[in-house]
Amino acid sequence: MPSKRLSVTVTRRLPDAVETRMRELFDVTLREDDTPMTAAELIAAMQTSDVLVPTVTDEINAKVLGQAGDRLKLIANYGAGVDNVDVQTARQRGILVSNTPGVVTEDTADMTMALILAVTRRIPEGLALMQSGDWDGWAPTAMIGGRIAGRRLGILGMGRIGQAVAKRARAFGMQIHYNNRRRLRPEVEDDLDATWWDSLDQMVARMDIISINCPHTPATFHLMNARRLKLMKPDAVIVNTARGEVIDENALTRMLRAGDIAGAGLDVYENGTDVNPRLRELKNVVLLPHMGSATLEGRVEMGEKVLLNIKTFDDGHRPPDLVVPAML
Repeated sequence: MPSKRLSVTVTRRLPDAVETRMRELFDVTLREDDTPMTAAELIAAMQTSDVLVPTVTDEINAKVLGQAGDRLKLIANYGAGVDNVDVQTARQRGILVSNTPGVVTEDTADMTMALILAVTRRIPEGLALMQSGDWDGWAPTAMIGGRIAGRRLGILGMGRIGQAVAKRARAFGMQIHYNNRRRLRPEVEDDLDATWWDSLDQMVARMDIISINCPHTPATFHLMNARRLKLMKPDAVIVNTARGEVIDENALTRMLRAGDIAGAGLDVYENGTDVNPRLRELKNVVLLPHMGSATLEGRVEMGEKVLLNIKTFDDGHRPPDLVVPAML
């Protein structure tokens, strides 16, 4: 007699290839409309499922976890970041949490460079000019931007994505600097031609471009706060493809409006879709809708990681991408 299949609930629409494989392997409940689940819907799913597959849009806090059923044994997060899940509370309740690390590295690094170029070379402004029909020809002083070759790039967070950004930026002729909670091994520093800064304040004050590539944790919340943003040079640029909570968005908006910082490129925001309306009005800002990992290849690979974590768990083994509180 065949063993009973795991009951799996997926909270958002996933690529067709991933959903098809889910149906083949598990007793899966898929999301019909591509909207985030409410807290009540999450709780209901967690009371009737063996495995929950959430995304960054699902807030699985202690209150929600407190109402999960005894049946729930694995939260297989569709994404590398797990700041949407209270991992400590899940662990206390005997619920494993897994993620999908490494999959979005190249795509996010590409988007980081795209934002650097978009801000410094004023690409969205040029697009708007062409689409408006107001362009009346080339001029020596029109649409003047800034060259990135030779400029100092300060990377905040030198993990997989930070190092991938460094490799790309080095190919553009940029000088690579970084701050990280742990210094890289000498051979890695040499390979990246990267300069370590023990003091984040000192690095921020000397960089032409700051790239945020660290995760959101209690220690990194508002790491770029008003005081630290004021250390930036007035002609400097900041880009963020990591987590919005790392930057004090209101302070950044004030400084951009005042001209104290030259520009910003943001793919993530402190309050999700509730973006400061004054930030949206600025011409020296490039805003994207959290699309840093949005390639078909990347999203399918994320799904494959989720499937592997669930299948390994179902086979009685530890999921390969198990998250533990000590990692955070």
